Amino acid sequence: MKNVKRCDWAGSDPLYCAYHDDEWGVPVHDDRLLFEFLVLEGFQAGLSWITILRKRAAFRRAFDRFDWEKVARFDGRRAAALLADPSIVRNRLKIRAAVENAKRFIAVRGEFGSFDRYVWQFTGNKTMLPRRRAATFKQLPCRSPESDELSRDLKRRGFSFVGSTICYSFMQAVGMVDDHLAGCFRATP
Repeated sequence: MKNVKRCDWAGSDPLYCAYHDDEWGVPVHDDRLLFEFLVLEGFQAGLSWITILRKRAAFRRAFDRFDWEKVARFDGRRAAALLADPSIVRNRLKIRAAVENAKRFIAVRGEFGSFDRYVWQFTGNKTMLPRRRAATFKQLPCRSPESDELSRDLKRRGFSFVGSTICYSFMQAVGMVDDHLAGCFRATP
């Protein structure tokens, strides 16, 4: 869409604009997509999100479309193949975390019936809206009491690459937090 006001971080890259317009901040209640974002946010640590977006199709292929049952069974051979795959981010610790997090994801689903039910409880099962919309990306928080709590609980359950900043980014991505900037056409009034 042209001639609409977006959050400043979307810039003019068509991939970033499409992500902003169609996905970022839209409430997600599908466990497969929640798992995808959890893994991708972990891989994004220390990198830019556009780097991950550009590799997203490759990540989907490499991680069996984020089928947590399959990812949980990845062995040393599969991890080595991922480390040799230049189409994704090749980081041994992040790959190991994705596999271990898949196992923890299965356990959470067993306890709560779905990851959706588990994760959305941290925002009272609704999208959190800011008291006052930020005007620029730099004014957005990088964590919140809710992301701190989610991070602590995920770590307690054995997840890794789930610090509060990563959790907050995850919450923004899956619509648990609506941090669209003031004037953005996607901001909830």
